[in-house]
Amino acid sequence: MVGLKKQKSQASENELVGLRFVDSPVGQLLIVAGINGVREVAFSNGSKSIDQESSDDPKIILHLNSIESELDQYFAKKLKKFKTKLAPRGTDFELRAWKSLSSIPFGETRSYGEQARALGNANASRAVGGANRRNPIAIVVPCHRVIGANGSLTGFGGGIEKKKWLLDFEASQVLVA
Repeated sequence: MVGLKKQKSQASENELVGLRFVDSPVGQLLIVAGINGVREVAFSNGSKSIDQESSDDPKIILHLNSIESELDQYFAKKLKKFKTKLAPRGTDFELRAWKSLSSIPFGETRSYGEQARALGNANASRAVGGANRRNPIAIVVPCHRVIGANGSLTGFGGGIEKKKWLLDFEASQVLVA
């Protein structure tokens, strides 16, 4: 969701976090985990330039290992729902919007308006779009499953090509299931 050209992760500077780069079919991903769970899964755009040290705390390593394994299973077509504990940081509205993303079934899409209605406010589609744009946990919290009301592929932190790839990848598994 964010590039990594000398920018800090969303984790606070005083908090212990673990960092890991993993390769995937949609490019290199940066995983950031804290004691309470995974904080970020971000598209790294090939840059390994970060200015935060990685912790070797066993709880943090457990979260990193768990999400890396689940991402591997997802891309190997063996996992459709992630179970690793997540710990994103955001406003109350953002947290609600991100939680609603996880309710969109694998291989399906929703419009921003449908997501807003699911959150109880049909007029909040722009706010939903803003929250989705700030989603720190790409792929796992599937903001790629939200599209325009007319079916168009709209903005995505990893780029429209990656969004299309993820949607096609999931749809191909639903068709054969």
